[in-house]
Amino acid sequence: MFIPNLLSAESGSETIVKARIIVVEDEPDLREAVAEYLGANGYDVATAENAAAARSLLEAQSFHLAILDIAMPGEDGLSLGRWLRSKTQIGIIYATAAGTALDRIVGLELGADDYIVKPYELREVLARVRSVLRRVPQPAAPQAAKAEAGTRRFMNFGGFQADFDGRLVTGANGAVIEMAKSEFDVLEVFLTRANRLLTRAAISEAIGFVEDPESSRAVDIRIMRLRKKIETDPANPKFLRTVRGEGYIFSLPTSDGN
Repeated sequence: MFIPNLLSAESGSETIVKARIIVVEDEPDLREAVAEYLGANGYDVATAENAAAARSLLEAQSFHLAILDIAMPGEDGLSLGRWLRSKTQIGIIYATAAGTALDRIVGLELGADDYIVKPYELREVLARVRSVLRRVPQPAAPQAAKAEAGTRRFMNFGGFQADFDGRLVTGANGAVIEMAKSEFDVLEVFLTRANRLLTRAAISEAIGFVEDPESSRAVDIRIMRLRKKIETDPANPKFLRTVRGEGYIFSLPTSDGN
C-alpha cells in the first residue's frame, strides 16, 4: 500500500494541492451524492461499493482520508478500517446508523478520527472532512523541508521523545511507538499545555473535533488508548492524570524540579 502523500499540479507559479478521499458506501445514490458534493468542494474523490473494491483501490492508490460505511454486506466497515489502520495513518471517518452507539465507540477504539450518523446532511460530511484533514500531516515542499531541517520541534517526557513535525513518538530505546493520528493529536495538545487543567471541551476544540453529544466519550477513548502506550501502569498514570469532574492534566516536571 502506498503511504498517503500530496498530489500536486502546477498552475503557473502556484502549486494546486487536492486532498484525496475514498468513499466506501453500498448505497449507490448516497455514495455518488457524497462524492459529487466533496468533488464540488475541491477534493479528489474515488468511490467503492464494498470493502473488496475499496481494498483494491487502497492498494493501488494513495489517499488522505477514507469515509467508511460500517453496515455493508460482506466485510463491514469496522473490519476494513482495522485493516486500513494497520497499513497507514490516513484519516478515517466512519458512517454509522442512528442509535448504534456501540459501533461508534468500537470505531473510535480502532483508531477512527471521527464519525457521522446516518442519515446525515452533506454539509456535515464536509465539516467533518475538513476537521480531520486539518490534522492529517502534510509533507512540506522539498526546498521548504531543507530550510526547516534544523528547526524541527521536539519535546521529551519521561523516556519518550515526541517529534511534532514528524508526528511520531519514540521510546527510550529509540523504537517508534505505534500511535494513531488521533492519539498523537491529543498527546500534542497535552504536551504543549503541560501542567494545566484541560476540560474535555477544551481538548475537543484544540484538536478540531466537531462537537456533538458523544464528544466527551470520544476524548475519553483517545486518552485511554494513549495511556496504554505511554504509561507504565495505565490504571495509575504518571503523566496523564484525571481530575474528577473537571478534566485532565498532563504532569511534567517544572524547571525547578517540582
